[in-house]
Amino acid sequence: MVTFLPSRPGRLADVPAFHRSIGGAESNVACALAAAGHTTRWVSRVGADGFGDHLVEAIGGYGVDVSHVRRDPDRPTGVYFRTAGDRADDAHEVAYYRAGSAASAMSPTGVDLDAVRAGRVLHLSGITAALSPDCLALMRELTAPYPGRPLISFDVNHRPGLWGEAYGPEVLLDLAREADIVFVGEDEAEEAWGLTGGPTAIREALPEPHTLVVKQGAKGAVAFCASRGQSCRWGDGGPPARAKPRVGEGGRDGTPQSPGCDNTPRPAATAPALNVDVVATTGAGDAFAAGFLSATLRDLPLKTRLRHGHLTAAAALTTPGDLAPPPARPLADRLAALDDPAWGRLRLGPGWTDADAEAVEEARTP
Repeated sequence: MVTFLPSRPGRLADVPAFHRSIGGAESNVACALAAAGHTTRWVSRVGADGFGDHLVEAIGGYGVDVSHVRRDPDRPTGVYFRTAGDRADDAHEVAYYRAGSAASAMSPTGVDLDAVRAGRVLHLSGITAALSPDCLALMRELTAPYPGRPLISFDVNHRPGLWGEAYGPEVLLDLAREADIVFVGEDEAEEAWGLTGGPTAIREALPEPHTLVVKQGAKGAVAFCASRGQSCRWGDGGPPARAKPRVGEGGRDGTPQSPGCDNTPRPAATAPALNVDVVATTGAGDAFAAGFLSATLRDLPLKTRLRHGHLTAAAALTTPGDLAPPPARPLADRLAALDDPAWGRLRLGPGWTDADAEAVEEARTP
């Protein structure tokens, strides 16, 4: 969809002008991964209008394959407006205009499923599931088990303003249970599902995904693996085997747990958040997912994946739009390899991705 960014802080009623940009969870991730050197494809549906032209051209300009984006002659491209404040701010406003949009008409029969499934990783967002019953049906089709399925990455992305009366965010839990990698914020797990016990409670509710990443805002992020004692690596052999649910002494079906699992979910890796001079928070979650997936495709250790997520998110946090180029790989690799004290001393502000590693490392918090 097209995003309209405010020209100044304040209520939507008081903002005199807006700057046009591109937005959308999946397209943000595709653009960031392409900018990081990966081959990506964005499959979607936009209107046969000027905003649709802009989206296809802008996203393609990042190096993303947009050849499978369909143009809808009858439905418009979705748009939304937002205020300049943080999403968690009570004064933050978002105005979605997506009902009846071209993207809301996506369905299992209206999308080239072979094109969607052709990559090593298929990244999906809970936002798409909220657009229409047809979109939810498409998400169920894509997350269903089938031979040769790519690694399914799912960002919960709970947006209360998008849900109608037909169904609600409980379907996000069902979709997440079918994925291989799941990203969810501790706050959105509480809002969407009523989970108040922190990362452990979220893992207990989501035991199936091989890798669960729980984002904790300014605290950082934690990651769980399929079971204790099982490798978190994903190499050229394809996605790892799915974990069995942890309920009682076995799974929900009574299946015994994998060796080394004591039925107590514990994080396999943690990474504190970086100290960042925040310009805007919108798009940071998508950037985090892109950084983590980039490191996953490179088969880096789990803690390093979390750090790459934080670094890519920091690039988005220090720019005003939804989408920001990630740090160059040599810079990101060097910073991700810092020892814990040095990582904790980093402070990143606007323009940090254009500096060399030595200059970034010298910018420490007092």
